[in-house]
Amino acid sequence: MYKQRNNKRTTLDSDIQLAKPSNENKFLEEKKMGKYHELAEKIVKNVGGQENINSLTHCITRLRFKLKDESQANDDVLKNMDGVVTVMKSGGQYQVVIGNHVPAVYEEVVSIAGLSGEREEEASSGNLFDRLIDILSGCFQPFLGALAAAGMVKGLNALLVFLKLYTATSGTYTMLNGIGDAIFYFMPVILGYTAAKKFRLHPMVGIVIGAALCYPTIQGSALQTAFETTAGAGAAAPYNLFGLPAYNTFMGIPWVGANYTSSVVPIIFIIAFAAQVQKVFKRIIPEVVQTFLVPFFVLLIALPIGFLVIGPIVSMLTDLLSAGFTALMSFSRALYGLILGFFWQVLVIFGLHWSVVPLAIMQVTQEGSSQVLTGSFAASFAQTAVVLAMFFKLKDKKLKALCPPAIISGIFGVTEPAIYGITLPKKWPFIYSMIGGAVGGLYLMINNVTAYTMGGLGIFGVLNFINGDDASGMIQSFIAIAIAAVVGFGLTFFFWKDNTVEEEEVIIDKTTIKKENITSPVKGRVLSLKNAEDPAFANGALGNGVVIEPTEGKVVAPFDGTIVTLFPTKHALGLISDNGTELLIHIGIDTVQLEGEGFEAFVKQGDRVKKGQTLVTFDLEGIKKAGFSTQIPIVVTNTADYLDILEVGSNEVSTSDDLLTALI
Repeated sequence: MYKQRNNKRTTLDSDIQLAKPSNENKFLEEKKMGKYHELAEKIVKNVGGQENINSLTHCITRLRFKLKDESQANDDVLKNMDGVVTVMKSGGQYQVVIGNHVPAVYEEVVSIAGLSGEREEEASSGNLFDRLIDILSGCFQPFLGALAAAGMVKGLNALLVFLKLYTATSGTYTMLNGIGDAIFYFMPVILGYTAAKKFRLHPMVGIVIGAALCYPTIQGSALQTAFETTAGAGAAAPYNLFGLPAYNTFMGIPWVGANYTSSVVPIIFIIAFAAQVQKVFKRIIPEVVQTFLVPFFVLLIALPIGFLVIGPIVSMLTDLLSAGFTALMSFSRALYGLILGFFWQVLVIFGLHWSVVPLAIMQVTQEGSSQVLTGSFAASFAQTAVVLAMFFKLKDKKLKALCPPAIISGIFGVTEPAIYGITLPKKWPFIYSMIGGAVGGLYLMINNVTAYTMGGLGIFGVLNFINGDDASGMIQSFIAIAIAAVVGFGLTFFFWKDNTVEEEEVIIDKTTIKKENITSPVKGRVLSLKNAEDPAFANGALGNGVVIEPTEGKVVAPFDGTIVTLFPTKHALGLISDNGTELLIHIGIDTVQLEGEGFEAFVKQGDRVKKGQTLVTFDLEGIKKAGFSTQIPIVVTNTADYLDILEVGSNEVSTSDDLLTALI
């Protein structure tokens, strides 16, 4: 039996244009519009209109939409829009990458779409992991700027003490430390507000719940002190629950005390529960008295259950998670730093870094230090150095002009312009930056560098590693930056070759042009590559070519050559002709999920083949019944080595007809 799926794909309308104001009203219209008004209008229209938007948040470089139907968004239009770097889909979010001016664009989008912080979302879609990432990012993103600023204040304070401009007992130190430490100490209050907005609890109720978690006499240490005052110092707790001491009771129920100031995770779970309580009481309490009675019952029910059940259990689980990361680092700091440094930028691209950022914040706020993210620190500098190397080697003047602003942005920790606009499209430079990040992460971890605050991004992040009058961690971080940058720059400068030909230097001598004809490997109907249902083919990222909708389930060799790649699932194969043309034939869209069922290969990797020789057969009807597209993209993967790849132009082809012509 074939595996079934039901994924709908929608053809993108790339011809959508927005109405422009008449010339006579142009001046008045521009006066009303902000600088990014037109861009915001286009974004709203191409994410499916305001009626398709459930909610919107933003981080440093991205607009993060929750859409009712992502298929209504015009991905290609958005990606090619001036002012938009790219589009990503991750963690249940539709992310439009803008760059450093995203706050201004966000304000315009909110205004145009009529959004507000209270706009209600529909039920989250996606798998459990996607929903978890969405919740974490929604809770932490709104205050990341303030968190970074507070961390920088703490780092600056530590630096000035190290430079002996004042002592740790002075009033100056005390005030600056309080300014920097407040957000960490009252973390439950901050998260109470952001989590309430995420779970659609009234934000003010969320703040009150967070404040209750910070109330002095409710802390576990305070409960223990109060008990020992009457029972004697060191007296055993009168109750024990799951191995945890309980020094008091609530209506006869043992109360396991925990210290919630500076905590991160318990408040999120308590708010999630409180939101459900609010939903119940909104249904049963008359609207005229909901304003005060609903919060009354929410606080009266959610907080006791939070203190008695949710808080202790979640605290125990987060302690176990923290211990697990500590054990992993203890097993091999070097390996941990190497892996985290290598994959960090990939995690950021897909939003998966939110699975570890909260743990680092939790450790810093509760334990005063963390190494969870240390291995990732140098990655942004490797990326920036790679762009610098590309600046010296790029021939494309338009792309070269993007390098200086991307370098400046990268120094301050914002690497999206570098990643999406420059390195990722060129592939190998991005990989070189990953290698540089890995080497930097390795150095940081084997030298046991530790962060003592969650501070600024980029170069300001070195302040995170100062501990009182000990600045050795900051010095090591500078060395790691240098190592990562040198590795990234060196690999790119010496090994990467820009195959782009400068347009003004191209002089074509028609008498020297050679060509290679590529016959069709499949019988069927020919479509333009832009009609491919897989964006990786449709945007030409994998090379130029065509798409065939097959009418028979057989693939033959399009030329004399060699099989260089045959996937184990037999759904895709790569060939190289005797003249050097590299061709990728991909049978169906997402058919890798069939795990080879319905495919039979008659060749293996490394085999020599003759033109017309049968390579693979496949069950055409079986693929359709399983719910997969039968489109076969056929692309020349080394397109850059040719002057042009021409389509023959036939609508229908058989396996003896010419399909493509590669001009050499």
